[in-house]
Amino acid sequence: MAHFAELDTNNVVLRVIVVNNAITADAYGAEKEEIGVAFCERFIGGTWKQTSYNGNIRKHYAGIGYTYDAGRDAFITPQPYPSWALDADADWQAPVPMPDDGKAYRWDEPTISWVEVVPAT
Repeated sequence: MAHFAELDTNNVVLRVIVVNNAITADAYGAEKEEIGVAFCERFIGGTWKQTSYNGNIRKHYAGIGYTYDAGRDAFITPQPYPSWALDADADWQAPVPMPDDGKAYRWDEPTISWVEVVPAT
């Protein structure tokens, strides 16, 4: 099955639908994004981009609220915190790396730092 994301005028994902592979195939049986997009536009309307569960295309599987970045040809997840920045691989990164000491941490935006999660006793 092929998956297609509908985009609004700001390239934000509105919904993701499943389309049978047979509908997206050319005369030789090869799946073509443009055939799937044309199908979605003809029967539903709107603007569509193909997405994939395994990240083979467009970095991330699209979800509602994700943004399609045409320059990166990638779906970008919503920014988790205002201080985090998008890296070259289209992933959000904290301004401070999470400690790698085996302990559990959570991000604390007001202090722009990782705070150890201490289990309740």
